[in-house]
Amino acid sequence: MTISIWRYSHLTLAISSFVFILLASVTGIILAFEPILEQSQPYKMADLEEVSLGETVTVFKDAYPEVIELEVDANEFVLASVITEEGESLSGYFNPKTAVFLGEKPEPSKFFQFVTNLHRSLFLKSTGRFLVGFCSFILFLISISGAVLVLQRQRGFKKFFAKIVNENFSQYWHVVLGRWSLIPIIIITVTGVYLSLEKFNVFPEDKTSHNVDYESIAAMPILAENDFPAFQGVKLSELSSVEFPFSDVVEDYYTVKLEDRAFLVNQFTGEILSEVQSPFTAILSNLSIQLHTGKGSIVWSLILAVATINILFFIYSGFVMTFKRRQARIKNKFTRNSSTYVILVGSENGSTLVFANALKEQLIASGHSVFLSELNKYATYKNVEHVIVMTSTYGEGEAPVNANNFLKLLSTTSQQKNYSFSVVGFGSLAYPEFCKFAFDVDASLQQQGNHQLLPVFTINDKSFSSFEQWVSLWSNAAGVTIAVPSSSLDVKPKQLKEFKVVSITAAKDNPDDTFKLALKPHKRLQYTSGDLLAIYPKGDYQERLYSIGKLQDTIHLSVKLHEHGLGSGFLNALRKDDSLYARIIENKNFHFPKKSDRVVMISNGTGILPFLGMLDQNTKNIPTYLYCGLRNQQSFALYENELNASLSNGHLTKLHLALSQEQGKVYVQDLLMRDADFIFETLSLGGIFMACGSLKMYQGVLEGLKTICKMNKVDFESFKHLVRSDCY
Repeated sequence: MTISIWRYSHLTLAISSFVFILLASVTGIILAFEPILEQSQPYKMADLEEVSLGETVTVFKDAYPEVIELEVDANEFVLASVITEEGESLSGYFNPKTAVFLGEKPEPSKFFQFVTNLHRSLFLKSTGRFLVGFCSFILFLISISGAVLVLQRQRGFKKFFAKIVNENFSQYWHVVLGRWSLIPIIIITVTGVYLSLEKFNVFPEDKTSHNVDYESIAAMPILAENDFPAFQGVKLSELSSVEFPFSDVVEDYYTVKLEDRAFLVNQFTGEILSEVQSPFTAILSNLSIQLHTGKGSIVWSLILAVATINILFFIYSGFVMTFKRRQARIKNKFTRNSSTYVILVGSENGSTLVFANALKEQLIASGHSVFLSELNKYATYKNVEHVIVMTSTYGEGEAPVNANNFLKLLSTTSQQKNYSFSVVGFGSLAYPEFCKFAFDVDASLQQQGNHQLLPVFTINDKSFSSFEQWVSLWSNAAGVTIAVPSSSLDVKPKQLKEFKVVSITAAKDNPDDTFKLALKPHKRLQYTSGDLLAIYPKGDYQERLYSIGKLQDTIHLSVKLHEHGLGSGFLNALRKDDSLYARIIENKNFHFPKKSDRVVMISNGTGILPFLGMLDQNTKNIPTYLYCGLRNQQSFALYENELNASLSNGHLTKLHLALSQEQGKVYVQDLLMRDADFIFETLSLGGIFMACGSLKMYQGVLEGLKTICKMNKVDFESFKHLVRSDCY
């Protein structure tokens, strides 16, 4: 498969540094808990930002005859070295407000020392330091390339954190966790690279030093330390360390170090003798250590631990996705010029290619010459008779990465003869631009003068049953006898939920062999009218999809029982209080519009059911008109009570019935032509048209709308966005 330079770079970098990143991640996870253990020690004093250095120095000088040094570490523990009244040396943690000794500083853990050395240099000294630093840089590049891939997927910064449909466990969580871990991982890598470079003295050495005029140091007037202006202005939360004078000689002084500067203070007058700013490299070094290790912050340490754990998951999920793509590689038995059938694939991650390969193998087994290629490799085909395009849609209606140049190639590449073609769109109904690129391809192929064998066929969520349905339709249209066995695909059902049968009507009581079914989910689920229910009659991954009508918080289905129908037979065999496992598929593009001045619903057969639910939801009484095609009055009786209720409460403005067996083969598209003025007015006002039912009906409706627009001398394309469909 052709992949973008960013994906190729992302993969290459990950593979080349796999072992080092794995070791660094495992050791990093362990080391992230060291600051947490340190913070759990009982030496931290609250409100250091309210205690001045002058107060603490005074307390210590009153408590001990000699104080050597005070220090505040990254955990905001106060350490000191003092000489007691008994002349003994005492070092460790102290209370900065009372100078009470709290405990000795514990020896560093040998375990953490071992892990730290492994993390920093792999026990390879300078060579290991270089390798670790270099791999940190590679991980940084992997993060950036990954971010670019997400931006490409989401189509910009504004939608960087927009919802992603969970079509595949590894891919979904690779993207979701990658987005949330991006900033911490970049911080880890940048600081890791900086600290490694620092060890090799890459940065210029700062040679600034204090300059004290010893001859001008005064011993008067004497002030108490608590009154030193230099000490009063420093809070312990800002302090790094303070060294006390060695003696009472006037040339000895306090050395105070803060994060951003250091200064020398006269021990008698409190005058600042010299002050220097900390070099920028030193500030960066301290900041890098804190950010890289998490010292001083339990919250940041936990963030680092989670981010590093995610790196391990990225290694796993990245390789899983890579192996799946490799399994979907293209291999051809016939050349492009010797093949009569050409299958062109557009896929971002290789999943569509699985279906294309399955179709290719069956065509070859039936004695046909087939050439399989990517859309971006469209070329001349000397003997081509039929082209099958199988493509997904990326982002907001755009071409996947291996098809983004196809439309241009199509317009510039001439064939020796025209061919018939069929386009199959793969996607998810959770995306608003469901299969849009497939429709763009279909329109372009028609413009080239090629013969459309079938209208665009869309497949939601890699549904094998939908693919099986298309193969049957295509086989009949092309005069080819093939069937793709389910064993050739491995698409497992996901997120199955338990549903209980609340009620079911008998199909034999309806002349159309149609029955209604009401289901209640075992646990609370989010769904609405227009969504889809996927069932698995055989208990495997072969699903059947049914449009949902939501009435009184219950899922309602209308199903026609077919003689050998797998799905309809399975549902018809259910009885009240039975349970089944299925899943809800969100169908955002077929929900009742919340912002519209007028809605026209068009249905035939069982396609009326989701509209019953939508009418029940129309509590704002948006003007809504239903054009419904059924066989006869008995067929209508199955839905009559709900429709009459909607008419009486204003949820349905007007009902138009086309009873084909009683009105001389009148269909819904005939009613649309009858009301052509009203239909065009609705289009002009920006009203929404919703169609649910058979594909044949939908095609008839589209032709009717095009004719109405032509009668009014306007192009239907400008109104096409107003039409929403869920047809089969």
